[in-house]
Amino acid sequence: MATNLALTKSLLSEALACSGLKTKRATVEQALAEYIARRRAPEIIEMFGTVDYDSDYDYKRLRHRDGSR
Repeated sequence: MATNLALTKSLLSEALACSGLKTKRATVEQALAEYIARRRAPEIIEMFGTVDYDSDYDYKRLRHRDGSR
């Protein structure tokens, strides 16, 4: 999607330097992804302890490709 943004040059320059990325686009995309992850973190934390697991579930058995063990 094409979008024109008026960004603060010093802020974008600092973000480019911190990210180590080569393009403004990659820097903005990474910044947006990190922003979303940070904003969603509390939602995920709230879910801890709310999932009921099957008592027969054996995660160690699933570590093997053939399912044996």
